[in-house]
This record gives sequence, structure tokens and C-alpha cells, in this order.
Amino acid sequence: GKLPNGIVIARGKIVAPLSGKVAVVTGASRGIGKGIALVLAEQGATVYVTGRTVNPGDYYLPGTVGETAAECSVRGKDSGGRGIAVACDHGNDEQVAALFGQVEREQGRLDILVNNAFTLSDDLIEPKPFWEKPLSNLEMWQVGVRSSFVAAWHAAPLMAPQKSGLIVAISGFVGVTYTFGVVFGTAKTAVDRMARDMAIELKPHNVASISLWQGLTMTEKAHYNMAQSKEKMTTSITSMTGSSVEHPGRVIAALAADPEIMKRSGGTFITTEVAQEYGITDIDGRVIPSARDSRGGTIWQPV
Repeated sequence: GKLPNGIVIARGKIVAPLSGKVAVVTGASRGIGKGIALVLAEQGATVYVTGRTVNPGDYYLPGTVGETAAECSVRGKDSGGRGIAVACDHGNDEQVAALFGQVEREQGRLDILVNNAFTLSDDLIEPKPFWEKPLSNLEMWQVGVRSSFVAAWHAAPLMAPQKSGLIVAISGFVGVTYTFGVVFGTAKTAVDRMARDMAIELKPHNVASISLWQGLTMTEKAHYNMAQSKEKMTTSITSMTGSSVEHPGRVIAALAADPEIMKRSGGTFITTEVAQEYGITDIDGRVIPSARDSRGGTIWQPV
């Protein structure tokens, strides 16, 4: 039988869909990245967990790369999956190069890259116009847009020779809906376009590149922001049905295990709609509805 997490029991043995696969999930100390890493490990993958938070208390929210990696190994104990923590600032090209060098040295392959790392400015939900916010908010382009390109630049040479691989960009509805301000919206829109154009150049090598529009996800930061300043948020966000951080992980695991993944390459997809296509529920059994009607539809089609 098939368990809800994607694991299959066949003749009394566990068959993990991602057994033998190697993944890098950026920005996985906490939040969506952590949720994705846990699911990929649970389904059999060796997951490199990257992030800047090494020691508890380094950041105002809980979570470290080591804690996520350890939890990955616990979750993957029956499927052969595990977590490997790598402290990495994705704004530092040398650290990123070292990360992918380590993956190549230790594994000799890479199957999944999830570009999730994104610097969210402290004043993200403050309702001020862009010219009243500091230029330092451009850090969202540095770790968010540029970092996604640099990681893919390192991942592609590992994936192309093996004629397989999946690069996933974590994005949102901001390509068609004003969300949080100019810098955030421009950054996420660029990520979608980058995923689409990379798909064209990766296609001859049978490597897929897609962008996922993630709706409200109940991360540690989302809980914190709602507790602090829900009244500042637009109702289009606060009225959405939030998913767990593992829901997008279930979707990415299904995409990575799909033999027809190249048919999707270059496309931007709404995570919840892909979940419904695969029959994926959230960890509590809920079917998360799509926010297409309230927030808009995707732009880029598969190439």
C-alpha cells in the first residue's frame, strides 16, 4: 500500500521514491526550506541542508541547519534518507562554491536543487512606500534572485552530464499581485523568469527547471508576523488557508519522482494545484485550496 507521505510498502519492504537521490535545499534552518528538507529525506533522499543559523539563539526565530539535518536523518531512518548540515551564506559566492564542491566530492551527483533561500527585510510588512524604506532592502535581490542563479550555476554542471535533475524555485503570486512592496515583488517575479529561461538552456540535457507559487505557509516567521502585526497585512493574505511547511515538500518530492517531469519544465505552477493533480494532502489530511481566484494565475508555461 501507499502511505500518505509517498512511501510505498511493497512485499513488506519500504520503497522510497527518492532513494539514492541527492538534494540541496537552501535556506533550510527553518520555514519552508526546513519542511521541504524533511519530506525529501523521509522519502529517501540525502539532503544537504544549508543556512546561516548554526547556533540556537543566533536568530530571533528557532531553528538551525544542524537541527534540521538531524531531524531529516530521523525522518529518513526507514527510507535511507538523511540530512547533512552545511553552514552557508548564500550571499557569499565562495561559501556557495564550497557547498557544491562538497556535494560533488561526497556524492558524485546532484538530483534536486530547491532554491528557497531568501532574505526578508525586517520592515517587509511595514506599509511604507519604497522610497521611505532603506536601500538595504535590496538584500532581497542579493539573497533571493542572485543567489538562486549562483546555486543553479553550480548545480547545472552536476546535473547536465547525468542527463537528469530538477531545479525548483520557491516563488509566489507576486508576479501578478502586489505583495509586500516593490523590491519583494520584483525579486520573486525575476525568479520565475529565471526558472523559465534556465529551462530552455537545460532542456537539451534533460534537466528540469520550474517555479512554484507558494501561498500562505505557516512558517515560524508567519506565526510571528501574525502575532505582531496582523492588522498591517492585506486581507488577501490573512484570509488565505495556510499550509504546513511540509506541504510544498510533498509536492516537490512528487515532481522529483515523476518520470514525465520534463513536460513541466519551464512552467510556473501553483503549489496547491500541483498537489491536487498528484492527490497530495497536507500533513493533517487537508486539501489546500488554490488562491488563483483571489490572487491571480501563473504567467509562464512549460517550454
